[in-house]
Amino acid sequence: MAGKLISRMGLHSSIHHIFAARNILTAQDALCKTELELMELLDVSLDAVSAAVTQISEIACPPCRTVLSVTKDHIMNEPSHGHFQTHLIGLDNALCGGIPFGAVTEVVAPAGSGKTQFCLMLSVLAALPESHGGLNGNVVYIDTEHKFNSGRMIEIAKSRFPDIFHKEGMLRDLAARVLVLQISSLTELAESLRQLEASVTQHCIKLVIIDSMAALVSSEQGQEQTSSKHDTIGSQASFLKALAEVSRIPVVVTNQVRLQNTQDDKSLTFPFEAKKKSDHIITSKSFEAHLTAALGTNWAHAVNIRLIFESYGGQRFIKIAKSPVSPTLAFPFVITALGIELVGTEFFEIAGQDIAVIHGSGYEDIFRKEE
Repeated sequence: MAGKLISRMGLHSSIHHIFAARNILTAQDALCKTELELMELLDVSLDAVSAAVTQISEIACPPCRTVLSVTKDHIMNEPSHGHFQTHLIGLDNALCGGIPFGAVTEVVAPAGSGKTQFCLMLSVLAALPESHGGLNGNVVYIDTEHKFNSGRMIEIAKSRFPDIFHKEGMLRDLAARVLVLQISSLTELAESLRQLEASVTQHCIKLVIIDSMAALVSSEQGQEQTSSKHDTIGSQASFLKALAEVSRIPVVVTNQVRLQNTQDDKSLTFPFEAKKKSDHIITSKSFEAHLTAALGTNWAHAVNIRLIFESYGGQRFIKIAKSPVSPTLAFPFVITALGIELVGTEFFEIAGQDIAVIHGSGYEDIFRKEE
């Protein structure tokens, strides 16, 4: 709650602009100072400072509520008790109803593992009427890798819901409900999210997808210091969490993978990069690496749900790697004309280091060749 932005707390515009001008942007920035310090810094009266601090405190530290009252609010105000059904029954059951509202759900996967297919399927589901398990709303799809495929989205819709989308005008209505933004920098993303925040309710936006966050960070590597980059990622994570919480919508973000050296815990993009840094040839003993999620530990702590799409032994799996309500489970799946489909009802419980390690077809072969 300390990271909540003062700009979203409903302060009077006159005092809000003064806070912003003095670079006091979050609840933590304001509440870590005394009222006298704020009065001197902002050059306003003590009464104005006290009123602002009171309002910031109430929003940053909301009153205690019972589980019963929270549950009643979810039932009254949100479909499916506050969850967005993926229509993947095993996954929805494990997550107690699906992707939660008011939370950030991350999808991590190597290239070609199905994360964009999953996002396209979610876009279709969000636009569906509530009577068919959808959210009956609009979708903002932030495409950072230029991978959005409208033809594939329409194919998923027609294949999965032929009784709905065979009707005249329904496919056009679906296409009109999905707004695609192509963004190439973190600065553009921040500006788009600020504009989006003000229009979520007005335009009935029920789902926000960013595919992918890691692509934006990778494009700016080398342009800023590592510490600054981590600060930027952290601020974007805080903004996304606040957007989800305040608007009570699901936010889905995809992430890429990286290679992590288990000996010195330094991340490398590919094994040949290690050869550039060393005169000796990398062997299986000197180079032991595995795939892990990109963007680092701070980002991993910021997301509420982490789903990993991976492949192992010729089979694809969706793995629940992080969830407050589910153990670490893996569900076999296939990609078809319908989008993502689970294979039967079986699932597997994961333990130990396999929770964080990501398996990806082709990457193991890279290791073998380099060894």
